Amino acid sequence: MKISKNIRVLPSLIVLMRVLFGIGWLLAGVTKLTERSWFKEPGLFLSEYLMGALQNSNVPNFYKIFIENVVLEHVIIFNYVIPIVQIILGLFLVVGLFTIPSILVCLFMHINFILSGNMNLISLVLYTNAFSLIIFRKNLYHFSLDKHFKLATLFTINRNKKETTVSMSPNKEKLLSNS
Repeated sequence: MKISKNIRVLPSLIVLMRVLFGIGWLLAGVTKLTERSWFKEPGLFLSEYLMGALQNSNVPNFYKIFIENVVLEHVIIFNYVIPIVQIILGLFLVVGLFTIPSILVCLFMHINFILSGNMNLISLVLYTNAFSLIIFRKNLYHFSLDKHFKLATLFTINRNKKETTVSMSPNKEKLLSNS
Protein backbone atom coordinates (compact mmCIF):
# COMPACT_ATOMS: atom_id res chain seq x y z
CA MET A 1 0.00 0.00 0.00
CA LYS A 2 2.80 2.45 0.79
CA ILE A 3 4.28 1.98 -2.68
CA SER A 4 1.02 2.89 -4.43
CA LYS A 5 0.73 6.08 -2.34
CA ASN A 6 4.30 7.06 -3.27
CA ILE A 7 3.54 6.51 -6.95
CA ARG A 8 0.65 8.97 -6.71
CA VAL A 9 2.86 11.52 -4.97
CA LEU A 10 5.68 11.32 -7.54
CA PRO A 11 3.90 13.25 -10.34
CA SER A 12 3.08 16.06 -7.92
CA LEU A 13 6.70 16.25 -6.76
CA ILE A 14 7.95 16.32 -10.35
CA VAL A 15 5.49 19.10 -11.20
CA LEU A 16 6.63 21.03 -8.12
CA MET A 17 10.24 20.54 -9.18
CA ARG A 18 9.40 21.79 -12.71
CA VAL A 19 7.61 24.86 -11.36
CA LEU A 20 10.42 25.71 -8.91
CA PHE A 21 12.98 25.21 -11.68
CA GLY A 22 10.98 27.59 -13.85
CA ILE A 23 10.71 30.15 -11.06
CA GLY A 24 14.49 29.98 -10.64
CA TRP A 25 15.01 30.77 -14.32
CA LEU A 26 12.35 33.47 -14.26
CA LEU A 27 13.95 35.16 -11.25
CA ALA A 28 17.41 34.92 -12.84
CA GLY A 29 16.16 36.85 -15.86
CA VAL A 30 14.16 39.39 -13.85
CA THR A 31 17.11 39.98 -11.53
CA LYS A 32 19.32 40.79 -14.49
CA LEU A 33 16.76 43.31 -15.69
CA THR A 34 16.14 45.03 -12.37
CA GLU A 35 19.13 44.82 -10.04
CA ARG A 36 22.12 44.82 -12.35
CA SER A 37 23.08 47.26 -15.02
CA TRP A 38 22.17 44.96 -17.90
CA PHE A 39 20.04 47.59 -19.63
CA LYS A 40 21.29 50.76 -17.95
CA GLU A 41 24.85 50.20 -19.20
CA PRO A 42 24.47 47.50 -21.90
CA GLY A 43 27.35 45.08 -22.14
CA LEU A 44 29.36 46.49 -19.23
CA PHE A 45 28.53 43.88 -16.59
CA LEU A 46 28.70 40.99 -19.08
CA SER A 47 32.02 42.20 -20.51
CA GLU A 48 33.53 42.44 -17.03
CA TYR A 49 32.23 38.98 -16.17
CA LEU A 50 33.68 37.49 -19.37
CA MET A 51 37.03 39.25 -18.93
CA GLY A 52 37.19 37.70 -15.47
CA ALA A 53 36.38 34.31 -16.99
CA LEU A 54 39.33 34.70 -19.37
CA GLN A 55 41.62 35.17 -16.35
CA ASN A 56 40.15 32.16 -14.53
CA SER A 57 42.33 29.04 -14.69
CA ASN A 58 39.27 26.76 -14.37
CA VAL A 59 37.92 27.87 -17.76
CA PRO A 60 38.94 25.44 -20.55
CA ASN A 61 41.05 26.87 -23.38
CA PHE A 62 38.47 26.09 -26.08
CA TYR A 63 35.88 28.07 -24.13
CA LYS A 64 38.26 31.00 -23.70
CA ILE A 65 38.63 31.06 -27.49
CA PHE A 66 34.84 31.02 -27.81
CA ILE A 67 34.52 33.90 -25.33
CA GLU A 68 37.16 35.99 -27.10
CA ASN A 69 36.06 35.38 -30.68
CA VAL A 70 32.29 35.09 -30.40
CA VAL A 71 30.79 36.38 -27.18
CA LEU A 72 32.94 39.46 -26.62
CA GLU A 73 32.55 40.40 -30.29
CA HIS A 74 28.76 40.34 -29.88
CA VAL A 75 28.43 41.21 -26.20
CA ILE A 76 25.53 43.63 -26.74
CA ILE A 77 23.45 40.93 -28.43
CA PHE A 78 24.18 38.48 -25.60
CA ASN A 79 23.41 41.22 -23.08
CA TYR A 80 19.84 41.46 -24.36
CA VAL A 81 19.28 37.82 -25.30
CA ILE A 82 20.34 36.15 -22.03
CA PRO A 83 17.79 37.74 -19.64
CA ILE A 84 14.97 37.61 -22.18
CA VAL A 85 15.58 33.90 -22.85
CA GLN A 86 15.78 33.21 -19.10
CA ILE A 87 12.42 34.90 -18.54
CA ILE A 88 10.76 33.08 -21.46
CA LEU A 89 12.16 29.71 -20.33
CA GLY A 90 11.03 30.38 -16.77
CA LEU A 91 7.49 31.15 -17.90
CA PHE A 92 7.38 28.11 -20.19
CA LEU A 93 8.53 25.83 -17.37
CA VAL A 94 6.10 27.24 -14.81
CA VAL A 95 3.08 26.75 -17.09
CA GLY A 96 4.46 23.58 -18.66
CA LEU A 97 4.62 24.71 -22.28
CA PHE A 98 7.30 23.25 -24.58
CA THR A 99 8.73 21.68 -21.44
CA ILE A 100 11.39 19.33 -22.85
CA PRO A 101 12.84 21.85 -25.32
CA SER A 102 12.87 24.46 -22.54
CA ILE A 103 14.78 22.12 -20.25
CA LEU A 104 17.28 21.35 -23.01
CA VAL A 105 17.90 25.06 -23.61
CA CYS A 106 18.32 25.51 -19.85
CA LEU A 107 20.90 22.71 -19.84
CA PHE A 108 22.75 24.37 -22.71
CA MET A 109 22.82 27.66 -20.80
CA HIS A 110 23.94 25.86 -17.62
CA ILE A 111 26.80 24.21 -19.48
CA ASN A 112 27.94 27.61 -20.74
CA PHE A 113 27.66 29.07 -17.26
CA ILE A 114 29.72 26.25 -15.76
CA LEU A 115 32.29 26.40 -18.59
CA SER A 116 32.75 30.11 -17.89
CA GLY A 117 34.19 29.11 -14.52
CA ASN A 118 31.22 29.85 -12.32
CA MET A 119 30.70 26.62 -10.46
CA ASN A 120 28.65 26.95 -7.28
CA LEU A 121 26.06 25.03 -5.31
CA ILE A 122 23.05 26.73 -6.91
CA SER A 123 24.39 25.98 -10.37
CA LEU A 124 24.90 22.31 -9.51
CA VAL A 125 21.42 22.03 -7.97
CA LEU A 126 19.79 23.56 -11.05
CA TYR A 127 21.87 21.38 -13.38
CA THR A 128 20.91 18.23 -11.44
CA ASN A 129 17.29 19.35 -11.36
CA ALA A 130 17.24 19.66 -15.16
CA PHE A 131 18.52 16.10 -15.59
CA SER A 132 16.03 14.82 -13.01
CA LEU A 133 13.16 16.42 -14.91
CA ILE A 134 14.30 14.73 -18.11
CA ILE A 135 14.63 11.36 -16.35
CA PHE A 136 11.10 11.64 -14.90
CA ARG A 137 9.61 13.20 -18.03
CA LYS A 138 6.54 10.92 -17.98
CA ASN A 139 5.40 12.70 -14.81
CA LEU A 140 6.50 16.09 -16.09
CA TYR A 141 3.32 16.81 -18.02
CA HIS A 142 0.80 16.69 -15.17
CA PHE A 143 -0.79 20.14 -14.74
CA SER A 144 0.84 21.52 -17.88
CA LEU A 145 -0.19 23.28 -21.05
CA ASP A 146 1.70 20.60 -22.97
CA LYS A 147 -0.84 18.05 -21.72
CA HIS A 148 -3.77 20.41 -22.29
CA PHE A 149 -2.78 21.14 -25.90
CA LYS A 150 -1.64 17.51 -26.43
CA LEU A 151 1.96 18.60 -27.03
CA ALA A 152 3.35 16.01 -24.60
CA THR A 153 3.51 13.40 -27.36
CA LEU A 154 5.24 15.82 -29.73
CA PHE A 155 8.61 15.44 -27.97
CA THR A 156 8.49 11.74 -27.11
CA ILE A 157 9.93 8.75 -28.89
CA ASN A 158 7.38 6.10 -29.79
CA ARG A 159 8.85 2.74 -28.88
CA ASN A 160 5.68 0.73 -29.49
CA LYS A 161 6.59 -1.06 -32.66
CA LYS A 162 4.30 -3.49 -34.37
CA GLU A 163 4.80 -6.90 -32.86
CA THR A 164 4.60 -9.95 -35.04
CA THR A 165 3.58 -13.27 -33.68
CA VAL A 166 5.12 -16.45 -34.98
CA SER A 167 2.97 -19.54 -34.92
CA MET A 168 4.46 -22.98 -34.75
CA SER A 169 3.51 -25.80 -37.01
CA PRO A 170 1.42 -28.55 -35.39
CA ASN A 171 4.34 -31.02 -35.59
CA LYS A 172 6.67 -28.75 -33.64
CA GLU A 173 4.01 -28.10 -30.98
CA LYS A 174 3.56 -31.85 -30.56
CA LEU A 175 7.33 -32.37 -30.22
CA LEU A 176 7.61 -29.62 -27.64
CA SER A 177 4.69 -30.92 -25.58
CA ASN A 178 6.17 -34.45 -25.53
CA SER A 179 9.51 -33.25 -24.15
